[in-house]
Formats: sequence, C-alpha cells, structure tokens
Amino acid sequence: MTEPTSLLLKTLVDRGHFHQCTDIEALDKAASEKIVTGYIGFDCTADSLHVGSLTQIMTLRRMQQAGHKPIVLMGGGTTRIGDPSGKDEARSLLTDEQIAHNMAGIRKVFSQYLTFGDGPTDAVMVNNNDWLDGLQYIAFLRDYGRHFSVNRMLSFDSVKLRLEREQPLSFLEFNYMILQAYDFVELARRLDCSVQFGGSDQWGNIVNGVELGRRVLGRELYGFTSPLLTTASGAKMGKSASGAVWLNADKLGAYEFWQYWRNTEDDDVARFMRLFTELPLDEIARLTAENGPGINDAKKVLANEVTAMAHGHAAAEAAAETARRVFEEGATGEGMARIEVAKTDLDGGIAVVELFVRAGLAASNGEARRLIKGGGGRMNDVALTDERHNAGAADVTAEGVIKLTAGKKRHALIVPV
Repeated sequence: MTEPTSLLLKTLVDRGHFHQCTDIEALDKAASEKIVTGYIGFDCTADSLHVGSLTQIMTLRRMQQAGHKPIVLMGGGTTRIGDPSGKDEARSLLTDEQIAHNMAGIRKVFSQYLTFGDGPTDAVMVNNNDWLDGLQYIAFLRDYGRHFSVNRMLSFDSVKLRLEREQPLSFLEFNYMILQAYDFVELARRLDCSVQFGGSDQWGNIVNGVELGRRVLGRELYGFTSPLLTTASGAKMGKSASGAVWLNADKLGAYEFWQYWRNTEDDDVARFMRLFTELPLDEIARLTAENGPGINDAKKVLANEVTAMAHGHAAAEAAAETARRVFEEGATGEGMARIEVAKTDLDGGIAVVELFVRAGLAASNGEARRLIKGGGGRMNDVALTDERHNAGAADVTAEGVIKLTAGKKRHALIVPV
C-alpha cells in the first residue's frame, strides 16, 4: 500500500483504524477529490452500545472531521434476524417494541460524537427497516438473490466457523449477508453512499455489498474494515470484571467509565490514545515514551479524553477529581467514590474482590486477592481475612452503603439501587 494522500485515509491509517480495503488507492483518490459519503450499520440488540463499538464510532467521527459525510445506519430491520458473525448460536429474536426501545437508547450515543444536520458533511441517521419492511419476497429473490453464490456464501467466516463447530445456522441468519449487501445498494441509491466501514469480522458481508452495487447499479463502491480490538492480555474490548462498559450514561456512570480507561494495561495505552482520542500523534508518543511511573499519568490523560468525549468535559473532570480524592487523599463522605450495584445482585452475593475492581480500588481480581491476603483490604472498616468472601445484603450498613477500603487512604462506597 502506498502512503495515502487524502486526509481521511491518512488519518485512519495513522490512527490504527485500517485492516483491509477493497481498493484503497481508488478510495484515497476519491476522498482527495470530493466529499465521500460512508456508513456503518449498528443493530439494535441492546439499548446502548459499549466500548467495543467505539472504534467504528470514531471512524465516523474522523470521517466527518476530514470533510466527508457519515451515515449512521440503524438496523431496525436486520435486528429482527441477527448477525451470525462471530456467534456460536442464533441471537434471541426481539419484538418490534424491544427493537424500538433499543434504537432510542443507541441514538443518544451518536450526538456526543457527530454533528447531525442538513449540510453537505453533516451526519444523518437512517433505519434500514424503511426499505426492508416493504420488500416483496419473490421479487427480491429474483432481482437480488440471483447475484449470490451459495458456494461462496458458505466460504465466509461468519458461516464457515459456525458449521465447523457443528452449531446450527438457520436459514433466517443465512439471509443476513444478503440484506446487509442490499442495505449498501439502497444507501448508494438514496444518499450517494460509496463506502461501508466496519470491523474486520464484517469483511465478507461488506464485499458482498460492493459486488452487488457493481452488478445492480453499475458503480464502484468501497469496503473498509478496522481491526477487531482485544487488550494486550487478549481480553475482548467492551467487557470489564463487572460487566459491559456501556457508552450511555444511564447504563454506566462517568466515574466507572473513567476508571475502565484508567485501568488500561500498560501496553495498550499508546494504541488506545491513537484510536480513541484526538490528541496529536507526537503528543501521544511523548506521553507513552516509556513505561514505569509515567505511564500512569498517560492513563489518566487517556481516561480524561475518552470520558470527556462520551460524557462531556464536566463529567470527566468530576470523575478525575473523585478518583484523585479517593486515591490520593482518602476522601470520605460525599467526596468518596460511590459505585451503584443492583440490590438483586447483592441478595445473591457478590465476590468482594469483584467489588474492589468495580470501585477502582484494584485493577484486577488477582490484585484484589493479593490486597486482602496482605491485610490491606477492609469492608465497613473491618479487615477482610478471606479473599473468597461474598458481600451480601447483610453487609449493607445503616447508612445504606458498603464501605470498602484499600490500604490506609483509598475508600469507596458500594450503593445498592
């Protein structure tokens, strides 16, 4: 691959968003000469996206910043089927009401990252149910199904891996790649969209759309994928010890979100800064030049930058200040970190090591165990002696909280809700 000349491709390559492209030289030329319209699809399987989707959201953001037009495609139609990519079994089918609820929650995320409007580079949000719901099955098969080879569809990883594992793949799911390809054709027709972006697991689906556009519309479309992210230790992005790291504030508070990024593994800091912040590349190189004590300062910068984008600057500053007071001053009372947990979870008992991780008092369950074994962990000001202890409803104090302490000065409150 030659060095990209367009701002869009240069930014995406330099920032770590590039994995594969159907014709990167032609896309680079197009992005140098005119406004390019590109899209990413998001199925509505939950009422918020999590940080596993952040690479794709940032791709759209960088696209707009480079002077191009992003489309957010909501999968109101395709969610009814479920994408089989990377799955060992079919997704649970959702009702139309559940899909509508989830879509409303996901919409909130994008206003933090994109500028929507009617201008030439303003983002737009569309719903593929607008065209999928009215399809006539026989006519659709005749006009579009004939362009797909079953032999080739069986060779794509999303299908092949499921079959190799001897897991059933329903005919409903098998249709997903045809519908995703058709989405691309519809967006090209309706909004002059010429690029589909996505994760590397979507490569086969995206290539189908590029080829369908060439056969049905007689025009050149492009596919561009980003690497699927895992942490340096191999963990999947989007998960923490306490569950999914949601982007919506009503699903995960700014403080817990900030702590997730503050606890980034050392070897991931530079990469995550390139992908998820807008800090200049030379500044990132300076901040992450060496591991050791300095890398912790870089982690705080990462946490501040990513949280400010997702939750706003005020929330990021408040989260950073709460963390500083807890970790550096041993704050108590109103200034102490307050981590909410479901009462029903406490009724069943939660491993105390997990609570230490949720509260940001330990970076991992292993670190929390070592803390307790070493006599440095306390609950409600009483030393913990068993790292296998489960905290439950009986541990909630008269004030309605569970107080955790790590060492002498680091405290947090667990608040049942």
